[in-house]
Amino acid sequence: MKDAIYAQRIEKKIRENLSPEAFLLTDDSHRHAGHAGAHPSGETHFTLAVTSSAFNGLSRVAQQRLVYSLLADEMKERVHALVLDLKPTA
Repeated sequence: MKDAIYAQRIEKKIRENLSPEAFLLTDDSHRHAGHAGAHPSGETHFTLAVTSSAFNGLSRVAQQRLVYSLLADEMKERVHALVLDLKPTA
């Protein structure tokens, strides 16, 4: 990643809004070069793994909606694909 602007934005929003116990963001863009939604500068395809008490009591769909609502701007601007691995705290 060159400047990792989108990765930084994603991390900031997730940390500020979900206070995760575990957080891992991986830029998978290099695997999708030449595919739909790919951008020469990368930061289009990510995998996001988060464990947070904010997910406690929420269905899987509700957890995903929460994350997508936080990252709506990034999804509109540059992020083409986001694989989510979301877990509530036990």
